[in-house]
Amino acid sequence: MSFALGRNWWSLVIRGILGILVGIAAFARPGITLAVLVMVFGAYALVNGIISIVGAVRAAEASERWGGLLLEGIFGILAGLITFFWPHINAIALVFVIAFWAILSGIAEISAAVRLRKHISGEWLMGLAGVVSILFGVLMAAAPLIGVFVIAIWFGIFAFIWGVVLLALGLRIRHWTHGIPGSSIPLPAH
Repeated sequence: MSFALGRNWWSLVIRGILGILVGIAAFARPGITLAVLVMVFGAYALVNGIISIVGAVRAAEASERWGGLLLEGIFGILAGLITFFWPHINAIALVFVIAFWAILSGIAEISAAVRLRKHISGEWLMGLAGVVSILFGVLMAAAPLIGVFVIAIWFGIFAFIWGVVLLALGLRIRHWTHGIPGSSIPLPAH
């Protein structure tokens, strides 16, 4: 049996790069309109959800734990679809959709980090991504009446930091698996 995350390090790198790009876009255009912010968030959550589900399927095929990735994928896809089907969603509703998605994704990431500590060092990066996600969600829920400008900046900060953390984790896992023949990582004996 091999460790699926080692073979799928690229999914963390893609999610990280996507987060960094979304964060940069939010910083570059903080006066972004609500409609554009809704579409950017929807696309980001949807792509992130799809990538998480692909990772869950691959983990399931390798008879490894996949529940956390599946939940994160479902939450991302639901959040993305909500924003696409209701593009005229008001600012307060958008704040709560984003907050709910960030908190649930953060919980799934922390759960994955706890399981990863048995297999790799550096799992704290996944835990950190989860903490950043939860903090972002709590901040969003605590101040729902803020303006779209502040939402764009908060989302940009979250996406950028989360992206950097996931990119670092993906590259660390790639480096860790680089010297292993066939990139198969045996699970430790229990």
